[in-house]
Amino acid sequence: MTGDKPHLTRTHVLDLLRQMIRIRQFEDRCAELYTREKIRGFLHLYDGEEAIASGVIPVLAPGDRIVATYREHGHALVRGVPMNAVMAEMFGKATGSSGGRGGSMHIFDAAHNFYGGNAIVGGGLPLAVGLALADRMQGAPHVTACFFGEGAVAEGEFHESMNLAQLWGLSVLFVCENNGYAMGSALARTEAQTELTRKAESYGIEAHQVDGMDVVAVEAATRRALARIRETGTPVFLEAKTYRFRAHSMFDAQLYRDKAEVEVWRQKGPILRFRTWLLQNGLVHEDDIAKIETEVAAEIDAAVAFAEESAWEPVETLTRHVVAEDRPAPPPVTEPSGKTVTMTYREAVRQGIRDALARDDRVFLMGEDVGAYGGCYAVSKGLMDEFGEDRIRDTPLSESGFTGAGIGAAAAGMRPIVEVMTVNFSLLALDQILNTAATLRHMSGGQFGCPVVIRMATGAGKQLAAQHSHSLEGWFAHIPGLRVLAPATLEDARGMLWTAIEDPDPVLIFENVMLYNREGEIDAAAGPVEIDRAAIRRPGRDVSLITYGGSLYKVLEAADVLAGEGIEAEVIDLRSLRPLDEETIAASVTRTRRAVVVDEGWRSGSLSAEIIARINERCFWSLDAPLARVCAEEVPIPYPKHLEDAAIPQVPEIVAAAKATLGR
Repeated sequence: MTGDKPHLTRTHVLDLLRQMIRIRQFEDRCAELYTREKIRGFLHLYDGEEAIASGVIPVLAPGDRIVATYREHGHALVRGVPMNAVMAEMFGKATGSSGGRGGSMHIFDAAHNFYGGNAIVGGGLPLAVGLALADRMQGAPHVTACFFGEGAVAEGEFHESMNLAQLWGLSVLFVCENNGYAMGSALARTEAQTELTRKAESYGIEAHQVDGMDVVAVEAATRRALARIRETGTPVFLEAKTYRFRAHSMFDAQLYRDKAEVEVWRQKGPILRFRTWLLQNGLVHEDDIAKIETEVAAEIDAAVAFAEESAWEPVETLTRHVVAEDRPAPPPVTEPSGKTVTMTYREAVRQGIRDALARDDRVFLMGEDVGAYGGCYAVSKGLMDEFGEDRIRDTPLSESGFTGAGIGAAAAGMRPIVEVMTVNFSLLALDQILNTAATLRHMSGGQFGCPVVIRMATGAGKQLAAQHSHSLEGWFAHIPGLRVLAPATLEDARGMLWTAIEDPDPVLIFENVMLYNREGEIDAAAGPVEIDRAAIRRPGRDVSLITYGGSLYKVLEAADVLAGEGIEAEVIDLRSLRPLDEETIAASVTRTRRAVVVDEGWRSGSLSAEIIARINERCFWSLDAPLARVCAEEVPIPYPKHLEDAAIPQVPEIVAAAKATLGR
């Protein structure tokens, strides 16, 4: 085949027919296996939509990437993922394409650049944008094909991704598989604008609609789209009108459509239609079709046997693939230069970013106003002039979109630093952080990592009221797969970033807003610091005061007050909130036999509660007093200064809590 049109040779049409029959028969067998309880969970079948995967994917180059949805078995098979591995994954066996960790909705295969099915509607779109961004920044000639259903066009991530792809000129082929129903809701019931191509066109993206039941039309449209993308480097949107013959999932009773409607569509199904046309035109014969069906049936039988005979992953390896098993070496110890410089915490963070950019071409910073504006807290001021707009990348106000793009770029080999203005805004990106960054390694059975660094401002004290002032880092510290840091000192503000960028897993860095203007002395040669251990900032023997981030200096001040009353408090700076350094905490509490945890998060469900629970588990018999904590009041952070101060931990409350453990 040449150009943008397929040559319908006998060999080629047999290949197209084989791919579609292979998908159909595989899905039919999966439905049977589901009723026998060999496959569990949600099972979304592709019956009726075979022409799309079969028409699009073979036209892609081996280096091109694919992001799919939860209805992705057919996509994986056409891409070349071995049927044995796909079927074993459906069974949840260790020999599955994702090691059994993903199941039906999360088939991954790094060898075929198959970045998995995504069970969050629209969730794969920002990931695809990030993969394409990495290719553009690295000068790679690849295209990322992103498949999604028409229900995704209602999601904010769809619109954010369209905008980013066109704004940055990214090589993405967006393939909307419009089967008419988002679960049980017809398109006309959920969309004010049902002409989906117009949504893409509103962002300046070239968009086309194609008959998704006609495999030849799909292939021809794909060839034209890919030629356009490779020529211009800009995205193309392809809407394939199709229909699913089966239910949304095996749990779906299909009460929203009648059998007559389904039967009408079955009569124009892609396999029946193509097969009939081929026979009428003498391109194939019944014997050819029978041979394909026999060969496919044998392949499926072998795949089922393989899955049945495969072993389950041992329970002993349950915690594998949460974080990378191969950890980077500890950062090199930087010899003190003997010369100190004065700088603010803000300047220390900026210098950490500058060091990273200068050291590694894969590093780039992106976020809202990080470039020309210099960042919300002026952290990145001047860096765009120094490193250019490509590596200091201003983004639209679209936290989910650009955070997901950072995750995708990291998965493709870049080392992005994503800045979210404030922790409250991060909730707009929580889907991408929790459902993609934190789970990608696990769902893929360790095939894909996500070495992204996400920075955000946190904490109260600047009279910014309830939507800019909360301390939510404890929420993120709850999530397996993430590393969560809270640098409080100048050395950590500068050096933790260096180490975080070398980490193979997603790292979140929370910078307390009250620290940005804090000034101090730092060694001129200060370099990377380790990010796993807590630090004892002040030794003591009477009570352990445990805190992190912006509260550290209040706790140190409280320790000074206590010292004036003859109480020697030991101050622990956690530094890392996930993982927690239990050894340092336990050793300190075992010595002092008392502890107070100071946490700017709310008391209910707080990080302080987790720390206290762990101390109880390890040190209960060493304690001489009940454990105590000082947390934020159970109110949204108020605007008036006196109320804001009253809402978060202050020195007098810390002193009082420490004295209470000593019976004073």
